[in-house]
Amino acid sequence: MAKKILIVDDSALVRKQLSEIISVLNFEIDIAKNGQEAVSKALETQYDVITMDINMPVMDGIEAVKQIMKKKPTAILMISSLTTADADITMDALSLGAIDYIPKPGTMNVGRNENRHEILQKIKSLSLIPKRRLKSRSISRVQRERPNQQRSQKPQAKVGNEKIEKIILIGSSTGGPGLIEQLCASLPLDYKYPVCIVQHMPEQFTQSFASRLDRASKLNVYETSKNMEVLPGNIYIAKGGTHLNFTKKISGKVIIRENNDKGDAYFQPSVNEMMLSAAKTFKPSDVVAVLLTGIGDDGANGMVELKKAGAYTLGESEESATVYGMPKVAFDMGGVSEQLDFMKILKKVTTLK
Repeated sequence: MAKKILIVDDSALVRKQLSEIISVLNFEIDIAKNGQEAVSKALETQYDVITMDINMPVMDGIEAVKQIMKKKPTAILMISSLTTADADITMDALSLGAIDYIPKPGTMNVGRNENRHEILQKIKSLSLIPKRRLKSRSISRVQRERPNQQRSQKPQAKVGNEKIEKIILIGSSTGGPGLIEQLCASLPLDYKYPVCIVQHMPEQFTQSFASRLDRASKLNVYETSKNMEVLPGNIYIAKGGTHLNFTKKISGKVIIRENNDKGDAYFQPSVNEMMLSAAKTFKPSDVVAVLLTGIGDDGANGMVELKKAGAYTLGESEESATVYGMPKVAFDMGGVSEQLDFMKILKKVTTLK
């Protein structure tokens, strides 16, 4: 039976462009011109994937995502322009249950093979997500929305020369932002280790993501910048468009070194780049590396090298991963010390001694 996709956009041109790209997949393609029409169709038909525009008349994409994920959880792919304003709104959509986003035609040249490939790869991957996984994501999101106790005041900004006893490295892609937010919100105020995160995102999105995480976390969250010092008890989000590398000074101070050479990596920032750099900078026994949900194989080589050197590596299991791609490749290559579902990974990281 052919898979079904609903393209939601008020622009006839965008609907046409996306339909042409998706036509090679032999999906049954349906269209909706606004959020209200999208909700109505989504409740009547079981779509495998919905692409959702943000700004539309009658009902916008955010409200449509909210209603669909509440009433009939479906794999939703947001269509976002690469602007700071749209980045903030896209983050809202992801927190409401949308799984990923693609660039809006016109903000990038979707005629280029690379962009067509990305759109098709994401649609194919989302169409394979089991319905039970979408329901569990929806339940998890509702639980996270429950009012928290009053948060303690954030710690003062750290000063230099604090010894790094361990460093936590986390890599994720499709399906990852909600998990990263949950993890950052769960870290205790007295957490002793720096946490460095590569989430596949363009440059316009990572600042918005870091700001969002900073509001959710008891700890200070920063988007990385050149020569920023890595200090215990801080969370660092790799800046989009540049690889996150580390350098250790003679004094023992560890600083961020931005690497703008994309090299062979498909993604920039790349999880592999961060992990391979950490393997050269830190004592392996001081490294805890975590690979979460995501399409492709980024991070697998880094996990293998770190584990081989003596680091502790955790991979998300198929049971909880939205897309069991990156952690599967790492596991198959022998790069995972322990494979666990996300909640067990969360407990291990937050209670690390």
